[in-house]
Amino acid sequence: MAFTLGFHIIIVPFGVAFTFMMLVANYRALRRGDADALLLARRWSKVSAVLFAVGAVSGTVLSFELGLLWPGLMGRFGAAYGLPFAVEGIFFFLEAIFVAIYIYGWDRMRPWPHFWSGVPVPLAGLGGTASVVAANAWMNRPGGVTLDHGRVVDVRPLEVYFNGAFWYEALHMFLAAYVVAGFVVGGVYARAMLQGRTDSYHRLGFLIGFTTAAVVIPVQIYVGDVAAREVFHHEPAKFAAIEMTTTTSTHAPEVLGGALVDGKVRYGVSIPDGASLLSGFSPSTRIRGLDAIPAAVRPADRIVTTVHLAFDVMVGTGFALLALAAWYGYLRIRRRELPTSRRFLRCASVAGVVSVISLESGWVVTEVGRQPWTVVGLLQTDQAVTRSGQVWVFFTATLLVYLAVGTVTVVVLRAMSRRWRGSGGGDADDVPYGPSAAPAGPSCAGPDESA
Repeated sequence: MAFTLGFHIIIVPFGVAFTFMMLVANYRALRRGDADALLLARRWSKVSAVLFAVGAVSGTVLSFELGLLWPGLMGRFGAAYGLPFAVEGIFFFLEAIFVAIYIYGWDRMRPWPHFWSGVPVPLAGLGGTASVVAANAWMNRPGGVTLDHGRVVDVRPLEVYFNGAFWYEALHMFLAAYVVAGFVVGGVYARAMLQGRTDSYHRLGFLIGFTTAAVVIPVQIYVGDVAAREVFHHEPAKFAAIEMTTTTSTHAPEVLGGALVDGKVRYGVSIPDGASLLSGFSPSTRIRGLDAIPAAVRPADRIVTTVHLAFDVMVGTGFALLALAAWYGYLRIRRRELPTSRRFLRCASVAGVVSVISLESGWVVTEVGRQPWTVVGLLQTDQAVTRSGQVWVFFTATLLVYLAVGTVTVVVLRAMSRRWRGSGGGDADDVPYGPSAAPAGPSCAGPDESA
C-alpha cells in the first residue's frame, strides 16, 4: 500500500495543477494572440491525457488494495471510510469526461467554448483530491459515527467528510500539488534552456510553471505551520514523534536530524526551547512527550525516527524551494527580467525532483506518524491489516506491474518530446484554430470577440 500510494501521489499534482497551467497557456493564447502559448496548451493537454491514464491505473489498484489488504478497516468502518471514496469516484468520472471533451475539442470546437470545456478538469481534480484527503484526515481525527460494541451503527456523512483534520490537510495537499507541478514543469523547461533552447516557447513554458510554484510555496509554508500546530493540539503522539520529544516538559528543544535509540535521542542537533517556541510561541509551552503515551500504543523507536526524519526532510526541502522562489521573485520584480543565468537554471532544473521528495516526505509523516493506529483511538493497524500469507507474492507482482507502467510512461513522454523538438513547431503540431479568430461558421461569441 505504501509503495502504490507513493507512486500514485506523484501523478496527483498533474491532474490538479498541471491542467490549470494548461488552461493558463490557453487563456493567454486567446487573449494575446500568442501562438507559442497555444502550442504549449495543446501539447500539455496531450501530456495530461497520458498522466491521467496512468493515474487511473494506479488509483484503481489502490481501491482494490483497500479491500484486499485492510479487511479489518473496511469491515468495521467501511460505512464511514468509504463515503469520501464514493465522492472521489464521482469527481474522477467528471474529470475523465471533460479531459476527453477538451482534447477531442481541439479539432472541433470554437476557441472560447473549447477553453471553458477545460475549466472543469482542474476543479474535478481538486474535488477528487479533497475527497481522498478527507478519508485520510478521518483516520487521523475520526468523527461522524456512532459505535455500538465497536461497530458502526450510525453515520453522519458531512461530519465524516468535513472532519476535524479535513480543512488544513486538504489545503496543505492542494497547495502541494501546485508546488510540485509548477516546479516539475519549470524544471523541465529550465533544463531545456540550459541546453540552449531559449526561444520564446521554452521561456513561456518555464515562466508559467515556475511562477505558479513560486507564488504558492510561501503560502504552503504558512499553511504547513498552521497544520503542524493543529497536530500539536489534537494529535499529541504524532507531534511527539515529529519533534522526537521523549519526555513531557516545557522548554522543549527542537531536534534536527538524529535518531531514537533505546528510547534516547542520539546524533541530533538540539536547539534550546525551539519546539516549545514553535508550538506555542513561548518557551514555557508544555509539549507532551512519548512518555505520556500508554506503552501499549506508544510508537516504536524506528517509527519515531522515520517520522522525525521525514518531517525534517519535508521542512528542509520546503524552505530550500522557498529560497529559490525568493531568488526568482527578486529577479522578476526588481530587475524586470526572466532569470537566465546558468547557476539559477541549474537550481531550477532540480527543483521538481526536490518538490517530489518533499511531497513524499509529507505523506510519510501523516501515514507513519499515525502508527500504531489505522483509525486513531478506534482501530490499531494489527487489527486492520490482512493476515493473508500471499502478500509477498502480490507485492512482487505489483512491483513488476508498476515498473512496467512507469517505464512505459517515461518512454511515451520522451518520445512525444523528441517528436515535438523534431517538428520545429511545424504542421505536426499546428493547432486547429488561431488564438485571435474562430473557425468559419456560426459563432456563439460576440462580433468583437469573434474578430
